[in-house]
Amino acid sequence: MTGPNHENSEMIRVSIDETVDRAELFGGMDKNLKMVEDEYGVAVIQRDNDLLIKGERPQEAARVIEEMMDVLDKHEKLDEQKINYIEDLDKEGRSFKDEAPGRNVICFTHDGKPLKAKTSGQAGYVDTIRKKDVVFGIGPAGTGKTYLAVAMAVNALKNKEINRIILARPAVEAGERLGFLPGDLQEKVDPYLRPLYDALYDMLGRETAARLKERGTIEVVPLAYMRGRTLDNSFIILDEAQNTTPEQMKMFLTRMGFGSKVVITGDITQVDLPRGKRSGLIEAQRVLRNVKEIGFCYLKDVDVVRHQLVKKIVNAYEDYYRHNPPAED
Repeated sequence: MTGPNHENSEMIRVSIDETVDRAELFGGMDKNLKMVEDEYGVAVIQRDNDLLIKGERPQEAARVIEEMMDVLDKHEKLDEQKINYIEDLDKEGRSFKDEAPGRNVICFTHDGKPLKAKTSGQAGYVDTIRKKDVVFGIGPAGTGKTYLAVAMAVNALKNKEINRIILARPAVEAGERLGFLPGDLQEKVDPYLRPLYDALYDMLGRETAARLKERGTIEVVPLAYMRGRTLDNSFIILDEAQNTTPEQMKMFLTRMGFGSKVVITGDITQVDLPRGKRSGLIEAQRVLRNVKEIGFCYLKDVDVVRHQLVKKIVNAYEDYYRHNPPAED
């Protein structure tokens, strides 16, 4: 593996653990090592059973490579997202080995894959859902807020901890405009609920999810359909909660019955309500912050588990609005 030329830079030697598969460590076409080279401005060269690291920040690059070997030694998958996460933790003076976010399996997908938290933020979120009956999961796109909540709901259903799963989402434009859409009412609202269906299909498979939906064990509904109901022994998820009004949020929270668990997810930087309308999620943080039985989890850009570019997009928007706040009406 070759990289930038750093004739006068410090060189560090890292021994390759003999139990580690080098092909998995290096990646196809050495892409894993190339990621480290690009991030830390180093050259990584293999010499027999060692990797020689020379360049701008060889100490940091060496730590990351050692953590990558530790991941493989535990028979875990080493992919681009995990390498990025290891690098992000190292910048904060933290170790992936110590964080151990993915050791506890939440549930298995319909094709048998174990589903685990991929970051320490996600692990904290999952742990809070286990401990609290009402949890707010707030953070940017791609941090797994909804997906993990659905996984926890499916796990609770399989363990017979609850009798049904209720998934709700506000349809921001479901006023008069809804009447112009083709199809019956369910067909009109389904596009708003598609992300919830996608998560269910991953966990249960299409056939099982459809069968449970027909029985009423799983409901996927617009938020407006929650009014007037009291839901006992249910796992209730409200997705895209930043697009609720304070009145809708209060209505939703007061649907909770005995033996139920509620998870509210949202991104307070992506409010799609009409100008002048307050977000129920933003207000709920202020109203409920001192209720000790309610958990608030804040996921950050480091918890983004989509393409690495998503995290950069999130950071770019945050930085832009920090210096160019939108004008108030």
